[in-house]
Amino acid sequence: MKAHWPVVAIVGVGMIGGSVGKALRSRRLAAKVVGVGRSEKSLAAAKQIGCVTDTSTDLAAAAAADLVIVAAGVGAIPGLLDAIDGVVRPGTLVTDAGSTKTSIVAGWEKGRRSRRGRFVGSHPIAGSHRRGPAAADADLFAGRVTVVTPAKATPEADAAAIGDFWSALGSTVFMMPPKEHDRILAATSHAPHVIAAAVAAATPAAALTFTAGGWRDTTRIAAGDPDLWADILLDNAGGVGDAMKRFAATVEKLLAAIERGDRRRLVEILSRAKDTRDALGS
Repeated sequence: MKAHWPVVAIVGVGMIGGSVGKALRSRRLAAKVVGVGRSEKSLAAAKQIGCVTDTSTDLAAAAAADLVIVAAGVGAIPGLLDAIDGVVRPGTLVTDAGSTKTSIVAGWEKGRRSRRGRFVGSHPIAGSHRRGPAAADADLFAGRVTVVTPAKATPEADAAAIGDFWSALGSTVFMMPPKEHDRILAATSHAPHVIAAAVAAATPAAALTFTAGGWRDTTRIAAGDPDLWADILLDNAGGVGDAMKRFAATVEKLLAAIERGDRRRLVEILSRAKDTRDALGS
């Protein structure tokens, strides 16, 4: 199969970046996959397990790329995009995999007139609390959703090209403005992380012996990287705040029903929650 992208550079070869590399290689979509990162040890591990074909600790390695994917924490992405834009060839496609989009896209757009690259934001809604290239999975994006978030000034062809990239990795692609992405993900990802962390933090250590599947399922995502998640929550503070207010209002209704001994109202709220969860399937 002819490579869709002769050279792809992945900046940040952790679980997401490593999965992108593995997917590209397993599907034969790139002739060369260059992993760029800070740790030579981690890059060597990524190459050994097949995430990338080449490695470098120098961002200048992105100069040869036809497509660059930035798979770093949201706090680091804006600076990396600026640095990458200084080394890529004019017209090079660039995207990211950050969990928030508004500030990242806005930061790029401020300098659009002088940019060398063609950036389109994106967010593959896939992954886990695991970290590093050892957690990479070539099928991570298959059957999952990726949101592509063009700005108003983004050429349609650029957005379509980035959408095609994620589609080629197996994703179902949705296009939406960055602000809409952040509003939706606040409800489906960011606020749930806060809630999971709150459940875990509020559980007495002496009670942990008695936890079962329900507690573990509810708190699984609380095992995510605290530094990474702090950046996500602060970058989408408004959306997270709105989502948490809706959550708090529902908790108040549940508490009121419990305190009043109102079984009918309690069953009504629990049933609505069950219907919502059941609608997603397993």
